[in-house]
Amino acid sequence: MEKQEIINSFDPSQPGLADATVFGLPFSAEQSEIIVIPVPWEVTVSYGAGASEGPEAVLDASFQIDLLHQEFPELWKLGIYLDEASKDLAFNSKKYKDLAQPIIKALENGETIAENPSLNEDLEKINYACADMVEAVEKQTLHWLNKGKKVALLGGDHSTPLGYYKALASKHDNFGILHLDAHMDLRIAYEGFTYSHASIMYNALQIPQISKIVQVGIRDFCEQEVDVVKNEQGRVLVHTDTDIKKQLFEGNTWQHLCDHLIYSLPQKVCISFDIDGMSRLYAPNTGTPVPGGMSYEQATYLLSRLAESNKEIIGFDLVEVAPGDDDWDGNVGARMLFHMCGVLAKSQKMDVGEKITFQK
Repeated sequence: MEKQEIINSFDPSQPGLADATVFGLPFSAEQSEIIVIPVPWEVTVSYGAGASEGPEAVLDASFQIDLLHQEFPELWKLGIYLDEASKDLAFNSKKYKDLAQPIIKALENGETIAENPSLNEDLEKINYACADMVEAVEKQTLHWLNKGKKVALLGGDHSTPLGYYKALASKHDNFGILHLDAHMDLRIAYEGFTYSHASIMYNALQIPQISKIVQVGIRDFCEQEVDVVKNEQGRVLVHTDTDIKKQLFEGNTWQHLCDHLIYSLPQKVCISFDIDGMSRLYAPNTGTPVPGGMSYEQATYLLSRLAESNKEIIGFDLVEVAPGDDDWDGNVGARMLFHMCGVLAKSQKMDVGEKITFQK
């Protein structure tokens, strides 16, 4: 059946199709404009766990989301398709996560891994496995980019989008990252893991096409990360949660602050959204929660403001969603994913419809 025939026969006011792709949409990958790559991976987590289950939790919750988005009412017609995770990814995540735990424990006890042949050998195995994950994500992203699709990534922990950034770098000579997070993630090979979730932005800086990283909502960092920021000489701009809230408390507007953030970005932008950038109210089970953070509305306003600017959003990742005993984290993650698909589509000049307004 042709795509327009599917659109005409599909009722978006009814619950999404349970046997369909994300959000219950009836389109195939070929009929969808946006492809979401799931990466169920969390090998190097050292505190809370569960991020590898994020893609499945978001998928499960997505079927309950109304498709009539106020800002992007025609978004669903474009098609959003959740691809399959790379083969053996979830299995290897668990395997190497188990292998990593004794290393993390040893470091917590003050031991030196280099002097322990067994743990040092395991560390090398883990770094190789993580490198394979990065390569697999890069290959999968390029597969869809080469077919003309807009591609997004759904983690998994925050180590997962490095291959995604590398794929984007092969298509774009210069772009920046708008990084929403509680953490700078600029640690160098944190706990010995080259591809640690706490090292993603440091690793991203090694990609020459990434000209700037603008961090928003930061409220936890170490001395090494501050040194990285200073050594990069303006390539990393940090807006801590404390500084943002101070300006808001003293009368500045969120609109003004958002416009300032957006102005500092290069023309092309990839969004990296760690769910712990928001208050824990919205993601109570995320792995490394920190007090403070943005509200859901503050985050979506910033992203919508970016889509309305003259900047070009070329992609995004959403990471660190970890399900708990209820569906809340998956619910918030699914709604944020839908909104981010909307801002990507709008920025790419796709037809997302006119914003729905109501008489006041």
